Amino acid sequence: MSALAYDGLAMAGRQLRRVRNTPGLAILTQLMPVNMLLFFGYVFGSALAVPGREYRSFLVPGLLAATAAGGLMTGMFQAAQDTHRGVMDRFRTMPVSRAAVPLGQAVADLLVTAVGTVPLLLTGLAVGWRIEGSAAGAAGAVGLLLLFRFACTCAGILLGLLSRSEEAAGQLGAASFVLPLLSNAYIPTGNLPHWLRVLAEWNPISAVTTALRDLFGNAPVPAGAAWPVAHPVTGSLAWSLALTALFLPLAVRRYARTE
Repeated sequence: MSALAYDGLAMAGRQLRRVRNTPGLAILTQLMPVNMLLFFGYVFGSALAVPGREYRSFLVPGLLAATAAGGLMTGMFQAAQDTHRGVMDRFRTMPVSRAAVPLGQAVADLLVTAVGTVPLLLTGLAVGWRIEGSAAGAAGAVGLLLLFRFACTCAGILLGLLSRSEEAAGQLGAASFVLPLLSNAYIPTGNLPHWLRVLAEWNPISAVTTALRDLFGNAPVPAGAAWPVAHPVTGSLAWSLALTALFLPLAVRRYARTE
């Protein structure tokens, strides 16, 4: 086994133990999308009805994509916490592959997300959401979701390493909550003002959301949308791979720099 793989597994194991030691925070994080599904689905469902579709079926893929985008906040906060509590400095003094630390954190977050997605899917099934496409399409949707989560976590790790304090990282991470609101995760973008529709449709979350709806068979691809939404699977892959290729090497480089 290569040094990177061995060290990466060790770092991922550390992150998983970290989650195990703070079960309350992990449970709260996983329950948030479920609460939003119940709140939006039943409180706003009648007002935000999607023509020809049950709103909850429209909403579940959007919440899945928004949850994946939450990797930005999680990665940022955990990396900032380790940086400003001296953990990263201790790792730098050890014979550990420089890429293993951010990579291990991202992989551990991916595993936690995969498990945490199950309650949201089960709640969606309980409130009427169904997988109306093929099994292969559903598997592809899950794969796209996890790839996007990994990309967002890499971006969050870099921002956490660059943050000036834990508090600053927490505030910036909380501000990222607005990103799903500027997408088609919760409402269709067809009736938005032109400038806002363009902004929403070039949001990576919109491409992922549309891809999930298409692959799950919950809603067709909207006509006349921007390229990432008009070609959602390709657009999702392009966004995810581009974000990973940009932020993961930068996170490794930033970590390798000594204070």
